Amino acid sequence: MVPDTARRPVGESVVPCAYSGIFMTVETYRTQWFSSIGEARRDVLAGLVVALALIPEAIGFSIISGVDPRVGLYASVAIAIVISFLGGRPAMISAATAAVAVVVTPLVRDHGVDYLFAATILMGVIQIVAGVLRLDLVMQFVSRSVITGFVNALAILIFMAQLPQLTGVTWHSYALVAAGLAIIYLLPRVTRAVPSPLVAILVLAAISIAMGLPVRTVGDMGRLPEGLPSLSLPHITLTLETLRIILPYSLTMAAVGLLESLLTAQIVDDMTDSDSDKRRECMGQGGANIAAALVGGMGGCAMIGQSVINVTSGGRKRLSTLTAGVVLLVLLAGLGPFVGRIPMPALVAVMIMVSIGTFSWNSIPNLRRHPPTSSVVMLVTVAVVVATRDLAQGVAAGVLLSGIFFAGKVRRLFAVERIVDTGMVRYRVTGQIFFASVDRFTRAFQSEAGRAVTIDVSAAHFWDISGVGALDKIVARLRRDRSTVEVIGYNRASADLVDRFALHDRTGVELGLAPH
Repeated sequence: MVPDTARRPVGESVVPCAYSGIFMTVETYRTQWFSSIGEARRDVLAGLVVALALIPEAIGFSIISGVDPRVGLYASVAIAIVISFLGGRPAMISAATAAVAVVVTPLVRDHGVDYLFAATILMGVIQIVAGVLRLDLVMQFVSRSVITGFVNALAILIFMAQLPQLTGVTWHSYALVAAGLAIIYLLPRVTRAVPSPLVAILVLAAISIAMGLPVRTVGDMGRLPEGLPSLSLPHITLTLETLRIILPYSLTMAAVGLLESLLTAQIVDDMTDSDSDKRRECMGQGGANIAAALVGGMGGCAMIGQSVINVTSGGRKRLSTLTAGVVLLVLLAGLGPFVGRIPMPALVAVMIMVSIGTFSWNSIPNLRRHPPTSSVVMLVTVAVVVATRDLAQGVAAGVLLSGIFFAGKVRRLFAVERIVDTGMVRYRVTGQIFFASVDRFTRAFQSEAGRAVTIDVSAAHFWDISGVGALDKIVARLRRDRSTVEVIGYNRASADLVDRFALHDRTGVELGLAPH
């Protein structure tokens, strides 16, 4: 990567980013926060909507982990604020998430909350190391079908997560949800000056409080914290035994957090038609999780649902993410009693809107238009995520299936032609020779007793030692039949591979371009 300092205009100053080793120009840094007053206003309003929607989710994730609601809420505050400065994807929202919460439930149950804080710090360190080692490049192996399946599965899970708020309730809850959806979808036809989800939350809260409607509120989800979080270290002794306990959890949390964050970053890239720094995002997630643990919070990562809320509400810059964290802190510290009275149906309406907006509706007619293998990968990803409620398992299944289908496709792009001419036999090999095609490659050669055999690989490429081993086997078998064998046409990469690993044959060519 060429640093910005190597191509910036003369005299333009830079802002160093010590944690990533990347230098950003002041102009780039400024435009990632806000470019105009109008953009700043939209970012602030979008961040306000996100802050309100974060509260019940953070409380819910705390309950999943078996910890006090403050642990999830303080984590959301710290992660959102820190990632706004350190993250690589402007306008993406990161906070406490279910993906991380479900991982740490056994740790909290068996060892206590201080071990959770220690594991979260180690999780952050691992993520920073992952950024240094450029593990973000692994995302290049995630196909579009897997991303589509991930998005659709997440939309389904977001909708399913709202169902408990719609069961065993009075008709007032259904009425408020319907009214909220009407405001969300109809208000933009009148004005876009204020995000419609924010208007829906405020209007429904006013109606519910004024009329004393019998509906569930945010306060019913759990006790809201009072006051500001404080810095502290986990109250545990750092020993090898402690490391043995927390390391498996930290590795899993780090992997799940990075996977969800990088996938979400790609989705926000597509929504905003812009690019992001995935390496910086890895390291930023690590720094944010360390900060969360130091203020008594759990681990987290990017949230696709909240990110969609932010983007659809007009958020485009880092200011929207910072606003979400700061407003959430103000709400918890100073407006807790009012926040606790916000009706859950208002937030359910917002999340249903997110679910509808997140789902890739084009993927349904594309099931018939796209190749069957792509459709199968997408459907399997959706099925595994929904069945396990684990995004990492679904993505892993999709990536594995994509790899299998790709290997099968490349294996079929392979042919061996046998040409006989006056006692000489010429085999012309075309395609890719690797572990998935070596069986067909080997079986394509017949016994040529006493004949001169030429194997032309000028239209082929050897990818791995399985391919080299197959060529070795063929040459050895033909020579046992008293045939003379000549292999011609190696490209340079194939020649290098054969010279390094072949047992019975060598190219004998310095550049690997001529016959041997």
